[in-house]
Amino acid sequence: MTIAARALPTSLSLEGKKVIVTGAASGIGRACAFAAIELGASVLVNDRDSLDEVAVDLRAQGGDVETLQGDLTEPGFIDKLIAKGPIYGLAHCAGILGRTPLHDLDDPRERFMETMDVNVRVPVDLGIALTDHMAENGGGAIVMIGSVAGRTGGTSLSTPIDYSASKGAVHVVIRWLSRRAVGKGVLINGIAPGPIDTPMTVGNTTIADKLPTGRKGRPDEMAWMVMMLLTPAASYVSGAILDCNGGSYVG
Repeated sequence: MTIAARALPTSLSLEGKKVIVTGAASGIGRACAFAAIELGASVLVNDRDSLDEVAVDLRAQGGDVETLQGDLTEPGFIDKLIAKGPIYGLAHCAGILGRTPLHDLDDPRERFMETMDVNVRVPVDLGIALTDHMAENGGGAIVMIGSVAGRTGGTSLSTPIDYSASKGAVHVVIRWLSRRAVGKGVLINGIAPGPIDTPMTVGNTTIADKLPTGRKGRPDEMAWMVMMLLTPAASYVSGAILDCNGGSYVG
């Protein structure tokens, strides 16, 4: 199925659609789950941490919510997510950021490989599996979270090399998968946030001083960019990575 054949209306709505949100226990993922239900979607939230609190909060907002706690790196776990389908959309927000520089670790290779496993292999596996699933169910949309560190190499904000390299790879994954998916009626895009006020950046009190905006971004600001790319309003967007970084490039 081609994108043109879907004849989607231009609409900022996910009414009647089921959306998976990974990394939903906190940060951008949590914000995406709330934004998705506001747009009418039913949500399947995933995290390796407890989802009890976010599920209660989402249901208090009237959301149609399912939870599936678990580690996306575990063999067979992605199949468990897809079995909850049919799935229209994916907001893939799960990821890790080690705070200690690699050169200060006794075994830097261990963390480097863990970062690549979570931040790169999982998006590849999810993207391939969900593209096939969505193609069989009338099409869909996938949005992945990159980073300004993947654009700059992490040098502007002193981001660890493993995280920066992994997010640069995510940008490649988005473009590579989008080329495979677009002819099947599946749109794959991403956003590249700058520093966002999430648990990942807790304790970094100087980072906002380096930004023209003078502040970190908010998770909800990122979530609405993700939602736009999931909705039919972005029906002609494929392989794009939206920079959402508080003016990092012009500072």
